[in-house]
Amino acid sequence: MSRPTATKRVPVLRLAGIERHYKEGAGRLNILSGANLSVYPGELVALVAPSGAGKSTLLHVAGLLEKPDAGDVFIDEKPLGELNDANRTIIRRLQIGFVYQFHHLLPEFSALENVMMPQLIRGLSKAEAAKRAAELLSYMRLGERKDHRPSELSGGEQQRVAIARAVANAPRILLADEPTGNLDPTTAHYVFDALAALVRASGLAALIVTHNMDLAERMDRRITLNAGKIVEF
Repeated sequence: MSRPTATKRVPVLRLAGIERHYKEGAGRLNILSGANLSVYPGELVALVAPSGAGKSTLLHVAGLLEKPDAGDVFIDEKPLGELNDANRTIIRRLQIGFVYQFHHLLPEFSALENVMMPQLIRGLSKAEAAKRAAELLSYMRLGERKDHRPSELSGGEQQRVAIARAVANAPRILLADEPTGNLDPTTAHYVFDALAALVRASGLAALIVTHNMDLAERMDRRITLNAGKIVEF
């Protein structure tokens, strides 16, 4: 009797042999040198490295904001290196969510309207966008604050709205750059709990830059950059 075949884990995000360098005077500054990484559905990966090591460059390459000098980025094992700028923009809009250290919410709009915005850009109707935005804000425990503008929200509330906005179009990947960096420790843990629950529930692949080792140790894996390569620790 034959044994059942094990299901192969397929990464949502895969970086393969990524090289990235910049001109520095007459020479060249190597930032990423053969960087490899796989992030799987529902997984939180912490990227911890000193300033200048290439964390932002890695996020920009993974988020299709920069093209690598060599290597390729794969989403669901589809290579993206040959895509033109217009198609890269479409992939970013539909499959990648970004969260930054500062929330970057539009100040003149309510929390609900901020979460609706990427959906309206995608082409959803106002009614559909409002329904999903309200559901996401309720999930982030902000249902009663949905009509408040960013200036009327606390720092933790603003960042939870930013997370809801980042996943409004049901992306496959979440890239976060110090998402709790501006928050006090208690609020940072609360926001991280909300972020982690959302990643687990939706099967996102999350790559999160952080200097907070307490939060990094709560993630599934921790990686750093050493001489332009990704290493686990």
